[in-house]
Amino acid sequence: MKKKESNKDGEMANVIAALNQLETEKGIDKMLIIADIEKAIASACENYFGKDTVKVNMDPETGALSVRAPKQVVDKILDVNTDILLEDAKHIDPDIELGDLLECDVNTLDFGRIAAQKARGIILQGLKENERKAMFDHFKALEGTIVKGKVVSINKDKNNNRKNDSISVNLEDKLDVPLRSKEMIPGENYAVGADINVLILSVEDNKDKKDKKKDKKDKKDKKEKSGFHVVITRSQPEFVIRLFEQEVEEMNDGTVEVMSISREAGSRSKLAVWSNDEDVDAVGACVGVNSTRINNVVSELGDEKIDVIEWNEDDAIFIENALRPAPVVSVTVDTEERTARVIVPDDKLSLAIGREGQNARLAARLTDYKIDIKSESQAANEEYDDDYDDEMADEVTDEMVDAAVEEYEADAESSVANDDDNTDAADSSASDDESGDEE
Repeated sequence: MKKKESNKDGEMANVIAALNQLETEKGIDKMLIIADIEKAIASACENYFGKDTVKVNMDPETGALSVRAPKQVVDKILDVNTDILLEDAKHIDPDIELGDLLECDVNTLDFGRIAAQKARGIILQGLKENERKAMFDHFKALEGTIVKGKVVSINKDKNNNRKNDSISVNLEDKLDVPLRSKEMIPGENYAVGADINVLILSVEDNKDKKDKKKDKKDKKDKKEKSGFHVVITRSQPEFVIRLFEQEVEEMNDGTVEVMSISREAGSRSKLAVWSNDEDVDAVGACVGVNSTRINNVVSELGDEKIDVIEWNEDDAIFIENALRPAPVVSVTVDTEERTARVIVPDDKLSLAIGREGQNARLAARLTDYKIDIKSESQAANEEYDDDYDDEMADEVTDEMVDAAVEEYEADAESSVANDDDNTDAADSSASDDESGDEE
């Protein structure tokens, strides 16, 4: 018996050693697994002692198990699992009486093969669930941050639809996650084995997604695999912000804030920043000495152009800044309609609008204004036309209109009379010609 107990103690010590290793390597809380083991053993005892009657305790240091179950004090045993003789019970509690319940130690070796298998299955399931939960909690805590990964595969769509292309990225040697085509920076090339930085955009538990589908009562939805869903990106505007936060100390301590951003990934971004300290230049802090800070960000983005501008609470000034590098002559805003009329020098109109309208488009997104850009000449011509129309409308009276009508009618009658005289003369001339020919 001592040999069996020794073997049992050794096995439980091995279990504790394995749990300690899991906690170190995978971040799984050992106490959570121990709780699952206790629950599994209690479940395995249900067939013998009844549901919710067994108390199990496992020592987290040695693995020693203490299993206790209530037994009824009887004078004749009908079930060894639930009954105890009065004389035996008296050795434990001298004051015990027939019919009382006495909590007794249970020999876990007597559960049988079926009970042991059940306990093992619950333990393995608990281990798997806790490992999944630990992984989920780890990446959930990293949501909204940049993590390092490695490209493990490049996946082309079978139907050659580039929108469905993706690459698999292994994050922190823990989890493989797909980087979808829409979340890539256009024009970037990826190679297997290459290091890559990505932003964890969201981490969602698939169980939550299942619950939402049940609420919608969508019978066509297929069952999703257990686990969680991680979305990573390099194309979203937040990726640019996080890159600057890694480079700019003043952003981390709250001195410089990003107020707004607009981005066309792989081409150009506009970043509006503001300083809470009068002595700190927000734009200068982002650019860095000899442009080192902004160059590091640009390099990570594959030479994507970045305009860092100063945010201003005055919308007109903010719009003027947003259209840089183009100079602005004037800005008129309608805050209710969220529209702005901007006038720029004649030779800077194309610069203000940008190639294919990109500069104006990014400025509009950055400021949340619909921006109408005109050159000085265009604006002057529009003003002249408007002034001319207004002046004519003011000067023309009803009397002038009546006089103009009378004059038109008189000219028309005179024209008709002249036409009749010309017709008679032409007929006479034609008769003379005809008579001459005949002669």
